[in-house]
Amino acid sequence: MKRQLFSSDHEAFRETVRAFLAKEVTPHYEQWERDGVVSRDAWLAAGRQGLLGLAVPEEYGGGGESDFRYSVVLAEEFARAGAAGLAIGLHNDVIGPYLTSLATAEQKQRWLPGFCTGETITAIAMTEPGAGSDLQGIRTTAEDRGDHWLLNGSKTFISNGILADLVIVVAKTTPEGGARGLSLFVVERGTAGFERGRNLDKIGQRAQDTAELFFHDVRVPKENLLGELNGAFGHLMTNLPQERLNIAVAAVAAAEHLLEITTGYVKEREAFGRPLARLQHIRFEIAEMATECAVTRAFLDRCVGDHDRGELDAVHASMAKWWATELQKRVADRCLQLHGGYGYMTEYRVARAFTDGRIQTIYGGTTEIMKEIIGRSLLS
Repeated sequence: MKRQLFSSDHEAFRETVRAFLAKEVTPHYEQWERDGVVSRDAWLAAGRQGLLGLAVPEEYGGGGESDFRYSVVLAEEFARAGAAGLAIGLHNDVIGPYLTSLATAEQKQRWLPGFCTGETITAIAMTEPGAGSDLQGIRTTAEDRGDHWLLNGSKTFISNGILADLVIVVAKTTPEGGARGLSLFVVERGTAGFERGRNLDKIGQRAQDTAELFFHDVRVPKENLLGELNGAFGHLMTNLPQERLNIAVAAVAAAEHLLEITTGYVKEREAFGRPLARLQHIRFEIAEMATECAVTRAFLDRCVGDHDRGELDAVHASMAKWWATELQKRVADRCLQLHGGYGYMTEYRVARAFTDGRIQTIYGGTTEIMKEIIGRSLLS
């Protein structure tokens, strides 16, 4: 089924992304996996190539492009390359909207040029040791001290946590306000009292630095409040659909690529004197995965179109995120099985895809949270 989502301009951009991956990412990726962190040179190279800040206004060095389909192309090609470590999607499509939509003119001038060149790497810190999807459980606090905010608390599982130069921190500013008493603060590298813990040892996405962050009496300037005081919940809810859509896009692209790899493998691999592809069970497995991917792709492309028109709601973004990430997990497991013992070897792409993709049903809102959002919308 031919996709109707992209124009020739999008496909030309796809070739640019593939060339960037081949030159700046793939040759270095094994080393980044061993290091547990991507080289900052890769971020600078992405900036030079114009891959950072696609939606940032041109006056700040960005692409000035509101068409989300360019971000879709980036997510798809990075997923197919197995290059989750260079978290451009997080930078562009999760954190970028907070800066472009909430920052003051002065904040934009301070932060966005470096955001677009790759000199300023970003992270967002919501999750805490005792609070994940439940924002009411956040314990990090920011006290108004007149000419500054005093920030105390800790965060964990923060992607880009080691490299980040700017961290958007969710903190409690009105203790009795629950989720409605939270605000966003931008903490900059080198601020006194801001410390990074260990680079967490994960089972997958090992090139992606994921850290613990600690804030001990951090003096945050008043001008580093991002958005409205006590407005974090609303800001987060506004931006979450795009984050979840981006995750879903990467998920189905990864599943499709795994299916391509596995289809080629079973055509070549022989058992009992003939190719695996000649066994009916194998053909049924491939047929089922191909159909699931095709159906998911059709729904997801519709969601992307709706998002570009400003029509994607939280419920359908949750459907896309839940379904696509669970599909990715399922396809990775089945493709590994079809590779047999070779699928368990890290030198085979399917093995790394199996561990790298496992987080997809967890971050950005777990599958269970996605179902809760959908269920409440139908039954409330």
